[in-house]
Amino acid sequence: MKMLRDELDLRRKTEVHEAEERKNSQISALMQRHEEAFADVRNYYNDVTLNNLALISSLKEQMEDMRKKEEHLEKEMMEVSAQNRRLADPLQKARDEMADMRKRLGSYERDKQILVCTKARLKVTEKELKSLQWEHEVLEQRFIKVQQERDELYRKFTAAILEVQQKVGFKNLVLERKVQALNTAVEKKEVQLNEVLAASNLDPAALTLVSRQLEDVLESKNSTIKDLQYELARVCKAHNDLLRTYEAKLLAFGVPLDNVGFKPLETAVMGQMLGQGPAGLVGTPT
Repeated sequence: MKMLRDELDLRRKTEVHEAEERKNSQISALMQRHEEAFADVRNYYNDVTLNNLALISSLKEQMEDMRKKEEHLEKEMMEVSAQNRRLADPLQKARDEMADMRKRLGSYERDKQILVCTKARLKVTEKELKSLQWEHEVLEQRFIKVQQERDELYRKFTAAILEVQQKVGFKNLVLERKVQALNTAVEKKEVQLNEVLAASNLDPAALTLVSRQLEDVLESKNSTIKDLQYELARVCKAHNDLLRTYEAKLLAFGVPLDNVGFKPLETAVMGQMLGQGPAGLVGTPT
């Protein structure tokens, strides 16, 4: 048991020693690998740091260059802005001129088309002018002829007016004298009747009969007087209408009324107002 225990103890120690040696060798290997890895990592990070420093330095240089470029660009931008401000008015003026030129171009095209149409219309108008000139000559000849006819009609019309005026004046005078004579006769008859009635002592029945007969005679005479007055008024009205027609014809032919040489007289019945109806119609005399 002791020998077995010693052998086992020796074997254990040997195994422990071998295990420690393996452990130490593994530790040494691990430490060596760790050192190598650490050296690699350190070298890597050193390289990274150096690269970063170089990159930072390069970026700083680039930033400085960019800053300088930015300052230069800002200066150029300010110069360009100032130049743009200086060129803004000429540019606007040039744009306005361009718009005006476009409008003028459009107007020129329209004027060109209008000119073509105007030339065509001018040719047509020239033809119409020649035709109108020919018509004008014809109308002038017709006008001369019509003017001669008008002068002849004016001469005949003047003579007719004078003749009618004389006839109407004479007829009016005759009718007025007839009316005055009839009025005088009626007045005399009334005076004589009154004297006869006053001188005779007739009874009231006979006086009434005589009065009625006298009234009938007076009514007949009054009716005759009214007819004569109406005839006189109708003749005066026809004469005045003839004068108005004559004046209207003169004005229609372009002859002033002052050139007639005399002033036609309008007729009127003494103490009466003539009607204002159409020609041939006379209002009831008052």
